[in-house]
Amino acid sequence: MQPKLTLVGAGPGNGELITLKGIRALRKADVVLYDDLANASLLDFAPGGILTLYVGKRAGKPSFRQEEINTLVVRLAQEHGHVVRLKGGDPYVFGRGYEEYEYALQHGIDCEVVPGVSSCIAVPASQGIPVTSRGVSQSFWVITGTTQTGDLSDDLRLAVQSKATVVVLMGLRKIDQICALYVEAGRGHLPMAVIQNGTRPDEQQVIGQVWNMPQRVAEQGVGAPAVLVIGEVVALHPSYLAECLRGVGAAV
Repeated sequence: MQPKLTLVGAGPGNGELITLKGIRALRKADVVLYDDLANASLLDFAPGGILTLYVGKRAGKPSFRQEEINTLVVRLAQEHGHVVRLKGGDPYVFGRGYEEYEYALQHGIDCEVVPGVSSCIAVPASQGIPVTSRGVSQSFWVITGTTQTGDLSDDLRLAVQSKATVVVLMGLRKIDQICALYVEAGRGHLPMAVIQNGTRPDEQQVIGQVWNMPQRVAEQGVGAPAVLVIGEVVALHPSYLAECLRGVGAAV
């Protein structure tokens, strides 16, 4: 028995958006630890009868603490062999994957990383929104809405001034503050999308403009997990103009 950790990106939610390499890792697993955002159907690729353990990792829901997950990975690898850590999106995009990788290495565990399809690109794409498009946006920012201190990231204040597309992950709870930054900078009429459960069958979205997005999200009952997309590329969504008119009509 050779203790090993494989960090596998499970993709943004749709079970078909995992890589072939990720599936092969699951088929060789002795233990699978999976996050809330990883599609549970992916466990079907793991051998029957092995230990599978849900560890949570969604804000507002019961979860293992990160330190507990780190020690659990090491213990189970030493006891069982190959631990596959199934993480939503890509393990190295706000997934704290490197912390688990580093901790396992420090305890003599062989490690491998299987990148995943990140929600920062796939979720906007599932709505027909490219994060870059020639003549519209030359670059994009990916920023977390949940920092260690609980404050907005300083990078977001810089991004407000940029012409780049801005994608905010784990930012729905801060949507009032985020939109206020844009309004204060005189950019409240930028196109914006909020997409819940992106790529899943129960996907919901609100398309419109920054200035009234918090109100519209509340009215339509869109909740977490959600991806926020701000920038001119959102205007490429087929229903953008109609949604903007609807939002203005509701305000009147």
